[in-house]
Amino acid sequence: MKKITILSAVIICLTLLSCKDSATAKIDAANLESAKERDEIISLGSPIMEFDTMEYDFGTIVEGEIVDGVFNVTNKGKVDLVITAVQPSCGCTTPDWTKDPIKPGEKGEIKFSFNSNGRVGKQHKSITITSNAEKVKETIRLTGTVTAKS
Repeated sequence: MKKITILSAVIICLTLLSCKDSATAKIDAANLESAKERDEIISLGSPIMEFDTMEYDFGTIVEGEIVDGVFNVTNKGKVDLVITAVQPSCGCTTPDWTKDPIKPGEKGEIKFSFNSNGRVGKQHKSITITSNAEKVKETIRLTGTVTAKS
């Protein structure tokens, strides 16, 4: 019985050692280096998106006028900020934004054009920004009043 126990222990040890050698042989040095670089970037944290203002008040305009404006965004993080999507709350607002990565400490823009045609009264529109920032989604707002044409 003792011989069977010792033989079983030797077989288990040999199996574990052979598995270790097999796993080590499968490691790709390029993948290991790539993982190290990725881990260094992750350790820096996420980008932080900061706006110059969260609300743009265009005041009072006459129906049919088009309002163009800009929200400035600064990357306060330590890695590149990438804005992946900018979605307005309705078709009356058309956005355009910085498509290239925004480096730490640098600024980008979210431009918009609001068409007031058929939009009489108090206006509250929003634009939702999706990015790789610490806070993945941010919402900025447009407000103002549209008066009817005379």
